[in-house]
Amino acid sequence: MTEPWLVVLAVGLATVAFKASGPVLLGRRPLPPRVLALVEVLAPVMLAALVVTQAVGGDRALVLDERLVGVAAGIAAIALRAPLLAVLVAAGAATALARLAAQV
Repeated sequence: MTEPWLVVLAVGLATVAFKASGPVLLGRRPLPPRVLALVEVLAPVMLAALVVTQAVGGDRALVLDERLVGVAAGIAAIALRAPLLAVLVAAGAATALARLAAQV
């Protein structure tokens, strides 16, 4: 097995162990209200952080390019309550059109 695959395997096992630790350690005990409130907002916050880093992240610098057009189109589609597939298509199409316009 090559080194990259060993890293993938190790990260996969660590992820499974991390995800299993909550149910194993907490069992059937209810979470305190403050912790439960934090857990409820954790997934949206992590998703927002991922979107921001992918949209404006570069090599140790902020990059403001066509990807932001796609993010804006996706936000607009979400605001209009479009289905998820339509949001993805709108964001992808807007980014592609912005990149095409930038090349011309």
